[in-house]
Order: sequence, then C-alpha cells, then structure tokens
Amino acid sequence: MKGESTGLIIGISIGVVIGVVLAISALFCVKYHRKRSQIGNSSSRMAATIPIRTNGDDSLTIRSDSTLGPESPVKSGRSAMSFWFDGFKRSNVVSASGTPEYPYKELQKATRNFTTLIGQGAFGPVYKAQMSTGETVAVKVLATNSKQGEREFHTEVMLLGRLHHRNLVNLVGYCAEKGQHMLVYVYMSKGSLASHLYGKENEAMSWDLRVRIALDTARGLEYLHDGAVPPVIHRDIKSSNILLDQSMRARVADLGLSREEKVDKQAAIRGTFGYLDPDYISSATFTKKSDVYSYGVLLFELIAGRNPQQGLMELVDLAAMNSEGKMGWEEIVDSALESEYDVEELNEVAGLAYKCINRAPRKRPSMRDVVQVLTRILKTRDGKRRHRKELSATADEVCIDVDHHPHARIHRREESMDSVADTYE
Repeated sequence: MKGESTGLIIGISIGVVIGVVLAISALFCVKYHRKRSQIGNSSSRMAATIPIRTNGDDSLTIRSDSTLGPESPVKSGRSAMSFWFDGFKRSNVVSASGTPEYPYKELQKATRNFTTLIGQGAFGPVYKAQMSTGETVAVKVLATNSKQGEREFHTEVMLLGRLHHRNLVNLVGYCAEKGQHMLVYVYMSKGSLASHLYGKENEAMSWDLRVRIALDTARGLEYLHDGAVPPVIHRDIKSSNILLDQSMRARVADLGLSREEKVDKQAAIRGTFGYLDPDYISSATFTKKSDVYSYGVLLFELIAGRNPQQGLMELVDLAAMNSEGKMGWEEIVDSALESEYDVEELNEVAGLAYKCINRAPRKRPSMRDVVQVLTRILKTRDGKRRHRKELSATADEVCIDVDHHPHARIHRREESMDSVADTYE
C-alpha cells in the first residue's frame, strides 16, 4: 500500500509540473503574439503618416514593413511559433535554392574588409569585390536593422536562383553567416542608367544608345512577364535599377520587391513615387501592367533627361496637350542631345511611352508589344543607314567612271589648252 501511494504521489507531482510548464508556455506565446500585434498596429499608424524614404538617385521609395502584405503574421493571425517555424523553413529553402553560398571571410577579404564602397541603396551598402578566382563582382550587404531588407534578400535569392536572362543582372551567390546577409552579383562596370543621365562625370548619352537601352530593358521585363514560370512582376522599375555593363548593354536589377503573379496581388504598396502606377496606388493591386506604367515613365526619362522628382510627368502632360500624344514631342527632349536625333523616331518612341502610361491599365501595351515596336524602330533605322551607305557608294562609283571615261579626259584636255591660250593672250 505504501509503495502504491508513493507512486501515486509521484505521478500526480509529475502531472502538476507538466501542467505548470504547459501553462507558462501558453502564457508566453499569448503575450508574444499580443506584443507583435501591437508592434504591427503601431507600424501601420506610422506608415500611414510617413510611408516613404530616400532610395537611389533622387527617388522616394515605399518600403514600409507595416504590413498587411500576405507575408505579415499580423494579417494571417499565425502564432509566434508558426512565424518562427516559417523563418526556419525560409532559411532552408534559400540554402536549397541551388545558388552558391560564399563564406563570410572570403567576401570580407575580396572587399578589403568592406572598404570598397561603390553605392548605397535601400537594402544597404554595395561593395566592389575582387574574388580569389580573379572575377570581379558586386556585393550587396543587408543593413543589420532592416527586416524589409531580409525579406528582399530571400526574394532575390529564390527568384534569381531560377531566373536567367542576358538582360537581368545575374546573381552569382549569397552569404548568410555571422548574422549577415549578402548578395553577390555580376559586376556592372558602367553603373546605373541614372548615373549616366544625371552624373556630371559621364558624357551625354546619344539618342541611338538611349533607344538601345530602352530595348534591353524591355526585353528583361518581357522575360519576367512572359518567359518566367510563373510570371514575375518587378514592381520597382526606375533608372537607378537599370545597370550597364562594359559594352553599355542594359540589365534589369533589384528584384527585392518582385512578386510572382500567382501570389495574392493585394499587398502593401511598394515601389518608387513617380514611377508607381496610379491604378496600383488606388487599388493596391499589382499586375504586369503596373510594370508597363513604370517602364513608360522610364522611356520618357530617357527622352527628357529628367526624373519624376524633377517634374518629368508634368512636362509630359503639358506636351501631350499640344501633341495629342502623337507628334510634336521635340519640346521635351533632353537639351544634352543637342538636336542629334531623328524627329520621326523620337515621336514614335514618345508615342509608345505615352501608351504605356495610359490611366486605364487594359489600354496599355504588353512588354512583348513594346519589344516588337522598339525592335522595328531599330531595324528601320539600320535599314535607312544601309540605304544611305549604298547611295554614297553608288555616287562614288559614278565619279570614278567619269574620271576614267575617254571623252571626259579629252574634254578636260581641251579645257586645259583653252586655259593655257588665255594665259598667253
């Protein structure tokens, strides 16, 4: 009897201890969840009053952590444990993305202990790195206090791990070590399009080059919209996110805000003021046509040599009233071009840009349509040049034939004799 009572006491004690532990754990989870909800609500209120921050070249970017995007634990009502588990799964997914992972020490050495700064973005600083293999790369470092940057880090690793195109900036690898998150890209030696449009240290870009950059960018977006499976919407097209290689070929960069088309299209508004689709702002719904609008703004930026923060769209609206969206766009052309452009070609490119920024998304062209129009414009240009060369070559041949014609020589000899006679007279 004594043994049975002792066993009973021990069993009850163990049960009480387990119950107390479970109760404490449940209380902790509830408090943690309430705290996250309060933080989320506070962030929402702050975002409503101050939703923007500087990003890139004179641009304002909405990158609020506030909210109510599909990835937010506040909206979905998930528990703290569920949120932690999702973060754990995300880390595993990144490591399984197939993108090479670089050791922290290797990148530290390649950037000379992170002293080779070449840029500063919303994500964090960007460094030029010389790898032990001799390859030059760009290393983008996540700001340690940026939760939005961490989300963008995972987005870029997952998307660029499976997206490959000559007009996208390729991801070489990443680093997630010592509490740091870094992205390693192909080094684009000529910098951003914005630096060439507005930087005083660079020469003015020719009209021909601007149109070719527009086509390269369009091809990169066309691949995201129609070549990727599922399609990807960039959501932050602007001149500082278009990078140029040694040959001045353009590539689309910074997919941190990108989303696959299949996900919930209603999320917190992200992007850069001036480039944002008005329909996206009013409905909070992003589509491929949101990218088309941003691209149209970029096209006008290439034409006018000024960005949305410098009154670009007001200038476009004024010119459109005079041109009816078709002809007469010469009044907004960048003065740096010094009238070195084909007027007909200019009006065609500007007309395309005006269609891209149509207030009604359904009336905007697709990126595939844009690529076709710009390709045709360049083919027409090349055809005109070949025709001019052929005419010039034909004229040269005629001159040579005249010089070798016997009657021409006799005529010239007679002229020469007459001139000598005149001299003696």
